[in-house]
Amino acid sequence: MTEPLSVFQLVVNASLLVQLVMLVLVAASLASWVMIFQRFFALRRVTRSIEGFEEYFWSGIDLRQLYNELEQSEHELTGIETVFVAGFKEYTRLSDQATADPDGVMLGVQRATRVAITREEEELEMHLPFLATVGSTSPYVGLFGTVWGIMNSFRSLANMTQATLASVAPGISEALIATAMGLFAAIPAVIGYNRFSARVEILMNRYHTFSEEFSSILYRASHEVRSDRR
Repeated sequence: MTEPLSVFQLVVNASLLVQLVMLVLVAASLASWVMIFQRFFALRRVTRSIEGFEEYFWSGIDLRQLYNELEQSEHELTGIETVFVAGFKEYTRLSDQATADPDGVMLGVQRATRVAITREEEELEMHLPFLATVGSTSPYVGLFGTVWGIMNSFRSLANMTQATLASVAPGISEALIATAMGLFAAIPAVIGYNRFSARVEILMNRYHTFSEEFSSILYRASHEVRSDRR
């Protein structure tokens, strides 16, 4: 009684094209896992940064003092800190002008915060398109390898005088490994993409909510400054 072929033997004995397909899928799977872990820690770091900054922001600290602290800080600004610094910097620049108009100041502030939010969104969505591509295409790449392997198995039957299941089973088995590897690469990528996309959407809502509340505070401050000048 013969022993069943191991997965390693099936991969080694596969045709060159099927082996290339498997290699591509393995590389895509490894890259996906690296990006999944990178996004997980990056989004968790941004979430903690937002929570810490909002707590400090709403503690009643003077906004100019907070701005100076962030400007002089040695650590790199992340998350919502960049939105605050961009907005307050533009507010300071415009409100110091003698002919400053509150509505014009706020237009500049909103434009600056909108640009900062867009940049943060691009940073948060880094690697997500790759995960989406792997999740959507890997099963088809694996299926291509399977079809090619099965086609070769049936073509080999033409050279046999007596075809048996044992003669084509190894070829079909090695071809089906390509499909399994395609699914192995696709499933984590799809789960990671869906999970991180939902997380990015939640974070972006927090960015926009903070931007609106911050703009309201600066709008009131701009009117107070204009009243003091009169």
